Amino acid sequence: MDRSRVAIIIPTLNESKTIAGIVKSVISFGRVIVIDDCSDDNSAQIAKNAGAEVVIHDQNLGYDKAINSGFAHANLLGCEVAITMDADGQHDSSLIQRFLGHINDDVDMVIGIRSYQQRIAEYIFAYYSRFFFGIDDPLCGIKAYKMKIYNLLGHFDSYNSFGTELVFFGVKNGFKIKQIPFKLLKRKDNSRFNKALKTNFRIILAMLRSITRIKLIK
Repeated sequence: MDRSRVAIIIPTLNESKTIAGIVKSVISFGRVIVIDDCSDDNSAQIAKNAGAEVVIHDQNLGYDKAINSGFAHANLLGCEVAITMDADGQHDSSLIQRFLGHINDDVDMVIGIRSYQQRIAEYIFAYYSRFFFGIDDPLCGIKAYKMKIYNLLGHFDSYNSFGTELVFFGVKNGFKIKQIPFKLLKRKDNSRFNKALKTNFRIILAMLRSITRIKLIK
């Protein structure tokens, strides 16, 4: 697939140590869109210097709204496929090529399955997701979507779903998925998600919200 048709969306918050390397490692596969969610370091400039298109939030809006901005920008660019990945260096860039290979085989969404999950709430959410949607790791940050799914729903996220609303919408409406297990790399510094109890609560809340908010195409 021509790289001009692919958007690689990377939400970023204070990732100056890793963002340049990540951008350079994936830029040959598509147009890299970095959303700087009000970092207080120079992540945005570093990403731009590395070749990314940078969308800057002037206040911190959180993970889902950052990816919302990335999808909106990809849509303006006329991209046909969008891939989300994290800025912390835990996703091997070779996964992008693998994901794109499956998207070309008439698969509508490709979802990563991490080698391990980091919080108890993630295991609970995964059990729920596996039972109702057949998705083993809904909270994995690396996923690929055909943009037609985004255009049908009209957004990536509307209820702080931790990156799950669009993929659940796709499954519920019959789009074909492929799941790829991969080894999660060790990040180079501490996670930006602190306060483990609060984060676990937010994940469970997102799961409960998803029960009543998945939409069907009319």
